[in-house]
Formats: sequence, C-alpha cells, structure tokens
Amino acid sequence: MLFDAPRALQMAARTFEIEARALTALAARLDEGFTRAVQAVLACRGRVVVMGMGKSGHVGRKVAATLASTGTPAMFVHPAEASHGDLGMVVPGDVVLAISNSGESDELAAILPAMRRLGVCFIAMTGRPASTLGRHADIVLNSAVDEEACPLNLAPTASTAAQMAMGDALAVALLDARGFREEDFARSHPGGALGRKLLMHVHDLMRPREAVPCVPPAAAFSELLREMTGKGLGFTAVAAADDRPLGIFTDGDLRRLIERGADLRSLTAEAVMHRSPRLVRSDALAVDAAGVMEQHRITSVLVVNEQGVLVGALNSNDLMRAKVI
Repeated sequence: MLFDAPRALQMAARTFEIEARALTALAARLDEGFTRAVQAVLACRGRVVVMGMGKSGHVGRKVAATLASTGTPAMFVHPAEASHGDLGMVVPGDVVLAISNSGESDELAAILPAMRRLGVCFIAMTGRPASTLGRHADIVLNSAVDEEACPLNLAPTASTAAQMAMGDALAVALLDARGFREEDFARSHPGGALGRKLLMHVHDLMRPREAVPCVPPAAAFSELLREMTGKGLGFTAVAAADDRPLGIFTDGDLRRLIERGADLRSLTAEAVMHRSPRLVRSDALAVDAAGVMEQHRITSVLVVNEQGVLVGALNSNDLMRAKVI
C-alpha cells in the first residue's frame, strides 16, 4: 500500500476536530453530578480508588496519578484483580471512581455488590448514564461522545479524550477547592524542576564556613590574596572578630587595582573591600538567592545565620549544579 501523505494529514485534522467537538459538548453538559462528585471527594476520609478496564483503565491510571499529585490521595485498582483479592485495598470511607464508556464492563459489574457492602461512595464516569454502572452509582459523570475519531467508529479515541478531560477537570476543581499551592505541588514533585526551586534552601547548597575565604579587616593584602587563591571561590570575605561580614573583595577588584597601578603591598583588606556585601540567610530559598545574584549581577553571595554570623557562601555554579538556575 502506498503512503498517502495528504490523506494522513486529513485524518489527523479530522481527529482533532472530532475530539475538540466532544470536549466542547462535555463542557456544555456539566451539571450537578460534577459538583456532587467534587463534594464527595472533599468529604472523603480515605482515598479515591480509580478503576477501569482496557483503554478506560489506562485513562484511570492517569487520573489517579493526577489526583494524587494535586492533593487528593488516590490509587488505581484493576477491576479484574479486585475480584481476586485486590478489593481488599478498598475500605469504608473511600470513594470509588469507576470509568467505563459503555457502563457494561463485566469486571466492574462483578464487584459492584461487594463495593455496595463496603458502603463506599460510588462515582461512575460513563458515556451511558442509563447503563448498569450508571444505575448503580451514587453519582454519575456523563462522558458521552457523539462519535469516535476512529473512521470505523470503534477504537476508543474521542471517548478516552473525554474521560481524560473529565478526570483533569475533577482534579483541577479539587485542587482549587483545597487551596492547593505551588509549594504543595512541589512537595509531591521533589525530583522535578519546580520541586528543586521551591523546596531547596540555601543551606542545602552553600559552601560551609571553613571553605569560605575570609580575613580580618587589618589583614595585609598578601594574606587576603593567599586566602582567595587557596580556596578558589574568586573572592575573599572580610569579617569582624565575631565573624560578622564587613565586606568582600573579588578577583574583579584585583584586576581593577592592577590596572590602576596601585601599590598592593601597602594595602589592607579594609582598604580594598566593598562594604556592606550582599548577604542571604541560610534558611532562604535557593531560588531567592539566585534572584539576588541576578538582580545585582554578581556570581557569589555570603551566607549568614539569623544572628548575622557568616556560615557559608553560595555561587552561581552551586545553583547550576542543583539545576535551580
């Protein structure tokens, strides 16, 4: 068979059009069943147990994962396995969300009596509210579509798109009702970029105090230079006897002194330092420290504790290694 590129593009466009119409119709059909489902999940003392067979099962796994990552404890239980012991995962106080386009899945129908005995709230997401699943549900989410995108009108396409969208809508309504914030999302995504930005603190990334080049204000320039060279951070902090930062001297400052022809041997740390250096607290978010560096166009900041005592240093390389920037 010869490949027909225009035909392929035509079929793709048709698929998008059919699925877009299905989602538009889904939005127009939202009713009190959706709000009752949101209220039932908010009142749930246990978890949302999502079930589904075949393609609806694949959608169910995604819906459960989305709910769990947005503040609603959820898990997926395979209906066929539920009949052989996994139903023990469902306990009174849970909410069951069963997904089936036809509403006549034998595997779901087989466990309906057992779930009724448990007394769980039963939500059906189905394209046929009058089906077996719909009739036995406490709440029905109508996910019906007029046609599948499949030209044979057989393969689940528009129907699974509608199920996915309904699941996303449920998750979004729930996270909004819970007042779910970026920080909450980051806690369930510690390995992601947002988690790194919102959960990582300066003390997690900073160089410890002993690794920070530092001299007293009366130190000779030669001592300052040895300290800066030996610890390789491109600067030297200048601190008082109680370890409170007074200033900073960078390798850029050194180049400028040389260009001016200054007599380096006669200088002290106090004479060459920049007073009132940029400081960040060790308990600050790393992303906030990155903002300070960006705002002031610097590559390093000194880190102090809540008493203002020098406890470390942080530079842009540390932030890049941690993928904060």
